[in-house]
Amino acid sequence: MPRDNDHLPRPPEVRDAVFLAEARDARSLPPAGPAEIAIAGRSNVGKSTLLNRLANRKGLARTSRTPGRTRGIVLFELKLGKGAPLEALRLCDLPGYGYAKVSRTERDSWQPLIEGYTRGRPTLALFVVLVDARRGVEDEERQLYEWLGTENVPAQIVFTKVDKLSASERGLMRERTRQMFGAGKGRRRAAPLLVSAETGEGVPELWAAILSAAVTGPSLAEAPPSA
Repeated sequence: MPRDNDHLPRPPEVRDAVFLAEARDARSLPPAGPAEIAIAGRSNVGKSTLLNRLANRKGLARTSRTPGRTRGIVLFELKLGKGAPLEALRLCDLPGYGYAKVSRTERDSWQPLIEGYTRGRPTLALFVVLVDARRGVEDEERQLYEWLGTENVPAQIVFTKVDKLSASERGLMRERTRQMFGAGKGRRRAAPLLVSAETGEGVPELWAAILSAAVTGPSLAEAPPSA
């Protein structure tokens, strides 16, 4: 019996994945190059684990028991091989908002950094907003997603840690999020994705969204159609 994701291409081969730079301000960003995929979420959402899963490297992004370890925009460059429609792209790890053991002053400095990057980076193709599936969407995620819409930045909601949910909990979450993030006026929106960095569930779908946005191009990228 075919699985639901059999129609999707396999995740591309990642031939190489390297740390490129960490920028604490816009002036520290490396020159624009391949299409960039920004990834943001609350400090304990499992962002580093997901980045490592996408890159197929265990230690590319540092994972920590202490939330909020990322202090600036960390860029990784991936060289792609078999199964990829392009040779390279960049994953951009943004500072985790919400709970983080840093000073209020430092947390406040992240907002202009993220906003400046999002508005001014010509190679930004997709902004991935991570949400812990066990907690659901909170005001910060909703506000970020709506702000990206006002900036005409293609965005993708991704629920992480879905392996922790029961089948009934998944069904309820799907229904709630479809109502919350359904088709909006004047804006095409993607269906939220359910992903587990631990098991690999949903990773092909996420890669499909990333490659679609990267190939379409930052200035023209659209979210993939809702399922």
